[in-house]
Amino acid sequence: MEETTFQHRTDFTALHEAVNAIRQQIGKVIVGQHEMIDLLIAGLLTHGHVLIEGVPGVAKTLTAKLLARCIDADFSRLQFTPDIMPADVVGTSVFNPEKREFEYKRGPVFGNLVLIDEINRAPAKTQAALFEVMEERQITNDGITHPLPAPFMVVATQNPIEQEGTYRLPEAQLDRFLFKIEVKYPSLTEEVAMLQAMHQYNGLSDLTQLIQRVVTATQIIEYQALVRKVHIEDKLLHFIAALIHETRNNASLYLGASPRASLAVMNCAKATAAMTGRDFVTPDDIVNMLPHVLRHRIVLTPEREMEGITTDEVIAQIVKAVEVPR
Repeated sequence: MEETTFQHRTDFTALHEAVNAIRQQIGKVIVGQHEMIDLLIAGLLTHGHVLIEGVPGVAKTLTAKLLARCIDADFSRLQFTPDIMPADVVGTSVFNPEKREFEYKRGPVFGNLVLIDEINRAPAKTQAALFEVMEERQITNDGITHPLPAPFMVVATQNPIEQEGTYRLPEAQLDRFLFKIEVKYPSLTEEVAMLQAMHQYNGLSDLTQLIQRVVTATQIIEYQALVRKVHIEDKLLHFIAALIHETRNNASLYLGASPRASLAVMNCAKATAAMTGRDFVTPDDIVNMLPHVLRHRIVLTPEREMEGITTDEVIAQIVKAVEVPR
């Protein structure tokens, strides 16, 4: 019998190699935290924005800076504070006395990868200025629309413990984040390895100097187009819809996930498949991405919150309740 070989519909070799190169570069500095790194890459490949939540000192900001260093693209960093104004982020009109007219002066948000540190320290009016930026990737000033460069990604960090001097992110803004990554403490072995690495670097002040640029902005745009071509069967689309629908009918939840969450799960599952070199989505891709996509989009009922139930536990119950396609 003649042997048949499986032909890939799309070749993801270059994308897979680029992902491994980024992992390798960030791994020069960051020990462990593989999930955070992979989710950041997946967010980049799906035009998504990422919210990283963790206590101080777990390398949230550093990891985002290292990712930006791997890409030959524009990087901006904003430190949000209680007195920061919308114009400090998106820019404002400035009068030019020579031309006798107002000119739009662009803010630091005009970059390919924008890091917003401590996003929950800015007041509501500044957070609201990010709505159009994150969803439509443009800024409207004095009736004129200014498109943001491509690729464009916002990586925001926040501390879940300290509440003094912070402002809770509105649901509309949380829904614009593709992922919410919860960063845990490293294991004992990982912390020892980190100490050994830092000792070896002899107190190098700028660790980003250790990172080489391994991918260009143009390549990222090409990889984003490739990810959209990943095949997903209709039964898996029904699986995603059923999972999201279940969040809207769950007794433990006050607020379920939006249709934007359905699209996010599908796109993230495609990115996960592409990052492993596959051109098709599996149920595991969907289930593995679900907690990161949903945990910031759903709201527990007050009763469940008082009982100490977490959103991740509710998501796990939902996965068990919905039949996995075969």
